[in-house]
Amino acid sequence: MSESKAIVPKFRVRKGDIVKITTGKDKGKTGKVLEVDRSKQRVFVEKLNIIKRHMKPSQTHRQGGIIEREASVHVSNVMIVCKSCGKSSRAGIRRMEDGEKLRYCKKCNEIIDRG
Repeated sequence: MSESKAIVPKFRVRKGDIVKITTGKDKGKTGKVLEVDRSKQRVFVEKLNIIKRHMKPSQTHRQGGIIEREASVHVSNVMIVCKSCGKSSRAGIRRMEDGEKLRYCKKCNEIIDRG
């Protein structure tokens, strides 16, 4: 029997990108990506999708109580906000002549950033 490995997709969203939420309770809001979990296909966006956790006092949380923190959002529910045109759009990837890959905005055709 051959072992099957889970295929981890590549994302156009990276840590530090400004994204807009397209569905759910925070629809239309924008925020900065704090963390990307490629295995679960989810991203954590700063100050969006806030949940409340009831924590018992422990070594890490000495006081305990109700703690608010960001929950993850599925990567299909966010879109990158372009810096040049200011709109949320899909990102594409282009190869330059020297073989370098660049992400670009599909609406205004401007380069988002390197890599």
